[in-house]
Amino acid sequence: MQSETSIETASLGQKVSGWPQRAKDYYEDLKAEMRRVTWPSWKQVRATTTVVIVSVFAFSAYFFVVDLAITRLITKIFDTFAK
Repeated sequence: MQSETSIETASLGQKVSGWPQRAKDYYEDLKAEMRRVTWPSWKQVRATTTVVIVSVFAFSAYFFVVDLAITRLITKIFDTFAK
């Protein structure tokens, strides 16, 4: 039982002592990846933002109409059977 505990402690100690080097490696890899990223132009950002905003308004209008139609249909059904 104690040998397992000491192994776990040793591996935890190694993990803790290796943390600064792993953090440095991660940061260097992150910088290298960010250099490879191709960023969109301002024109592309504006165009895609416009598409998203128009789409949101179009979908909200569609769901408003569908919700209104279903509400009226259910209300009419309840009124018919309530008599």
